[in-house]
This record gives sequence, C-alpha cells and structure tokens, in this order.
Amino acid sequence: MDRLSIDGAWHVTPRVHTDARGSFFEAFRAADLPRPLDVAQINCSVSKSGVLRGVHFADVPPGQAKYVTCVSGRVMDVVVDLRVGSPGFGRWEAVTLDDETRGAVLVAEGLGHAFMALSEEATVVYLCSQPYNPGAEHGVHPLDPDLGIAWPADVEPVLSDKDAKAPSLEEALATGLLPDFQACEEFYATLH
Repeated sequence: MDRLSIDGAWHVTPRVHTDARGSFFEAFRAADLPRPLDVAQINCSVSKSGVLRGVHFADVPPGQAKYVTCVSGRVMDVVVDLRVGSPGFGRWEAVTLDDETRGAVLVAEGLGHAFMALSEEATVVYLCSQPYNPGAEHGVHPLDPDLGIAWPADVEPVLSDKDAKAPSLEEALATGLLPDFQACEEFYATLH
C-alpha cells in the first residue's frame, strides 16, 4: 500500500495470483488498511468511455470514506484535497485503476473523488463508510481550471447534469460548502 501525495489517500496494489485457470486476488482486506473502514454501502458504476463522475465529497462529520476499484476496463481515478486549511488544499493526484493490475484507492472523509472511464466501458465498485445521503453530498466541477486536473486530452468528457452544474472550487469555498481540515482531523481521531 502506497500513501499518495494527498494526506488521507492511499493506493492499494494487491498481489494477483494467476495460473491456467485465471487469477485470484484479495480485493479488500480491512486488517491491511492504514485506517478503519466500516462498510455501510457498496456502489457499482458502469460507465461508457469519457464518462467523468465527480468531484464528489460529503459533509464531515460523518463524511464518506471510499475504497474504490475498477473491476472491468480502465479509469483515471482522482483524489482532490478539498479540506479548507489543509496544507494540500486544492491539490489533486491521479491513479490509473484497471482490470489487470486490480489496484484500489482508499479515500478519507473530506477528500474529493472523481474518475473518468478510459476504456470503451468501465465498471467501478466502491465501498463506502456511510450510506448515500443526498442532503450531505456535494461536488466541485471536475473541469474547473483552478483545480487544473489533467484529464486525458484525447477523451471527450461526458458529465451528468448535476456534475456539469457543480460549483467551481472558488464558488464552493466562498459559500462555505467545503469541509474544514481541522474538523476532518478531529473526526479522524475518533476512528482510531
């Protein structure tokens, strides 16, 4: 497990065992995670090439931590530090998740998450620490130039109406929509 440059995010690369029958790997092992993740909901998203979902986050507390993996196809998975007051505020990091390496990304509460389907079709499964709560779920526009996420230039992004109408980082900051870094840190301390 590798810590990403954004505090609270990790890239998991499982050991995949292959033989003439196919392959086997442990897709999720709670004891190996650097922090607890109580799974309250599992989501499965099937996306056509270019579909861009996110940047999504939830109010903290309780927030919504995610363990994200691509079970079919390939995606560019992005974590964004949206915690106001964080030393990494506004930074992002991307990891390729696919059905060959079988990697996953663990995203802490308060961080933004997005992904873009890079294959003809991609299926992403993510384990969530809290169930979906529409009143506490928010987004920042994934194409906001202030975020500057380097989405692939050769893939035309396809956004939902909700994501296309999401505020910019500056607008989300000005309206108090973003999580507070100190509140996130205090919440993280209750998990150990």
